[in-house]
Amino acid sequence: MAASPKPLALAGVDRLLARFEKARVLVIGDMMLDEFLWGKVSRISPEAPVPVVWVQSESTMPGGAANVANNIRALGGQVSVVGAVGTDRYGELLIGGLASRQIDATSMIRTDRPTTVKTRVIAHHQQVVRVDREQADALPADLIDRLVDQVRERIQDVDAIILEDYNKGVISRALLAAVIPLARKHKKIITVDPKQEHFHLYKRVTCLTPNRLEAGQAAGFELKTQADIDKAGEIILRKLDCESLLITLGEDGICLFERGGRRTWIPTMAQAVFDVAGAGDTVIGTYTLALACGASKPVAAQLANFAAGVVVGKVGVATVTPDELRERIRAQKSARVGKRTSE
Repeated sequence: MAASPKPLALAGVDRLLARFEKARVLVIGDMMLDEFLWGKVSRISPEAPVPVVWVQSESTMPGGAANVANNIRALGGQVSVVGAVGTDRYGELLIGGLASRQIDATSMIRTDRPTTVKTRVIAHHQQVVRVDREQADALPADLIDRLVDQVRERIQDVDAIILEDYNKGVISRALLAAVIPLARKHKKIITVDPKQEHFHLYKRVTCLTPNRLEAGQAAGFELKTQADIDKAGEIILRKLDCESLLITLGEDGICLFERGGRRTWIPTMAQAVFDVAGAGDTVIGTYTLALACGASKPVAAQLANFAAGVVVGKVGVATVTPDELRERIRAQKSARVGKRTSE
């Protein structure tokens, strides 16, 4: 049975957040551009039973693996990225957006394939539709070699590596076969946001962060109950021989499994949910950053859970700041104290 974690101490949180500025994280994976069209709906189209959105503004943000980097930077961490973008205007927007956020994108590789773009149409704080533009076949071997070379050049200058797999061609068998042993050789933290197609290749990493569906696919059955989740966690840890597993469960929170049999269930900290887009990016970014600063896995998981609770309360792909994280933790602590007093 999973245990409940000890509540985070505010003094300890402050000390941990203060160390974030010195942590150095390398994010490797599928870089994307998130494009937003913001507008209003006042009528239904006469051409089809769909709303007509009157676009009033547009914006772009780093997406996919780049959103993980953006989350780390928003929390104060130093972050660099390794991935591929197209030689198109979307690639320019993505590189420019990373640079403006002080995210090191000098190891990004330009390719002839188009930059992956997800366009979301938002009306009255609700997502109406998403349009994806992408080429998701595997990168050629020569480009994978170039990406691995970039990792080799940076490996000694970082504290942790995140592999962000969106199955868009960057994370491949060849890349994983080179990067994971390299990270282990240099004794670096390595965390993975996995996809089913590569699950069996993520062996001996520090942590995997699948969602309920991904964990169920890896274990071979649907996760309907706590018993199912516990069984899946045991199977995945045993098969991959990883140090820990963090299964995100949406409204049911997060369940942390550690080598040796320790399990920690952390209930959701979301007070209002407007948009779950990018919440998984926030979880792995916060969790990895906390580990890089010396936090235990249960403390890092709690912090990641609080961070996810903040971002799902925002519309669109979002990030969380240290001040927002402190405020959410204080609010939760005050609510707990108030509950005990009323009882």
